[in-house]
Amino acid sequence: MITLKPGDSAPDFQSKDQDGNPIKLSDYKGKKVVLYFYPKDNTPGCTAESCNLRDNYEALQAQGYEVLGVSGDGEKSHRKFIDKYQLPFKLIADEDKSVREAFGTWGERKMYGKTYMGTLRATFLIDEEGKIEEVIEKVKTKEHSAQILK
Repeated sequence: MITLKPGDSAPDFQSKDQDGNPIKLSDYKGKKVVLYFYPKDNTPGCTAESCNLRDNYEALQAQGYEVLGVSGDGEKSHRKFIDKYQLPFKLIADEDKSVREAFGTWGERKMYGKTYMGTLRATFLIDEEGKIEEVIEKVKTKEHSAQILK
């Protein structure tokens, strides 16, 4: 369950990106960050969301944002996803759930009447100081950039 709210400090984390390089949120201090959590590489909603962010990447950068995606997929899956859809931003491999747990995006989900544990789709807009500006929990996958750029 997402309990972080605007004004809270974003939890720092250490993980690996699609190329196995270490990555920390604190590496982005001084920059605004769009940190988006999505369930799985190469699924319809996640692909739509990632491609929408890709298609609006220049506009996001013009507003000072760096984009980082997080899912439980491993580095190889992320690398293939990036290559297949020409994603211009880094994807974080959160195989141990530590990043998703820190942000409250690992939780109970429901699909087709079944309840299971999984990644909750959410986006955190983080300011230059590492404070959360906004939490978007009702992500519109096909027009997600518009929710951020409004």
